[in-house]
Amino acid sequence: MRRLLRDERGSVTAEFAVAVPAVIVVLALGVGVLASAAAAVRLEHVSAESARLLGRGDDARAFAALGEIGASMSVSHREGLVCVEASAPVPLSVPLPPVSARACALDGGG
Repeated sequence: MRRLLRDERGSVTAEFAVAVPAVIVVLALGVGVLASAAAAVRLEHVSAESARLLGRGDDARAFAALGEIGASMSVSHREGLVCVEASAPVPLSVPLPPVSARACALDGGG
């Protein structure tokens, strides 16, 4: 009986089985955060482009640019500026909130 208590065969396998799910969760969250950051940068660029297009009166291209990335947006005109507030979901299925961006450009009156 004493010999069985000192037998450590299989302990590495058990420790590995416990550690692997934790490592996978950390890696998945890391990839999700990177995807969220990339989506935020892309959304910022697209919302700035859309604000400039709306300022020039090219509404169709502005809505198409945001539609390509699956973003929803709201547009406001005030004090000679056209502002776009856009929101898009994170591309991966991780429990992170949607990303959002706001951009303004001069309103050309078109």
